[in-house]
Amino acid sequence: MTIEAKLEEMNLTLPPPPPQGGVYQSMLLVDGHAYFSGHVPLLPDGSMMTGRVGEEVDLEGAQAAARQVGLCILATAKDKLGSLDRIKRVVKLLGMVNCSPDFTQHPQVINGCSEFYRDLWGPDLGVGVRSAVGVGSLPGNVSVEIEGAFLVD
Repeated sequence: MTIEAKLEEMNLTLPPPPPQGGVYQSMLLVDGHAYFSGHVPLLPDGSMMTGRVGEEVDLEGAQAAARQVGLCILATAKDKLGSLDRIKRVVKLLGMVNCSPDFTQHPQVINGCSEFYRDLWGPDLGVGVRSAVGVGSLPGNVSVEIEGAFLVD
């Protein structure tokens, strides 16, 4: 089954590819790897999922934001690669959580993206290495930002 068919089966639709927000490449292909810059939880209507986790956003809301970031990354991948089926495995994710100083569940937040990718590609190919950190702020007060790399053909 193709990745796009799996997304349809999960009742998920890719948002439009996120617009470029600075001087960087949103995805760079190097030696069979697709490195993607930090993506934020952009919704199809152009709004973003915002708020500081542990204050304005609870764990479940933050996990939903991380899952939305996963969809946004896939929107960029489809735009740059032409087909999501070129992605062979998740290599690495770095998740940054905009959170209060006392919030300590950063890994559980980024699980929103990691579990989504595991469900798409399976536990062997959908789970790569990962780091999850808390930060004092993120652009536009978004709740989550994720960058990483895929292995591609």
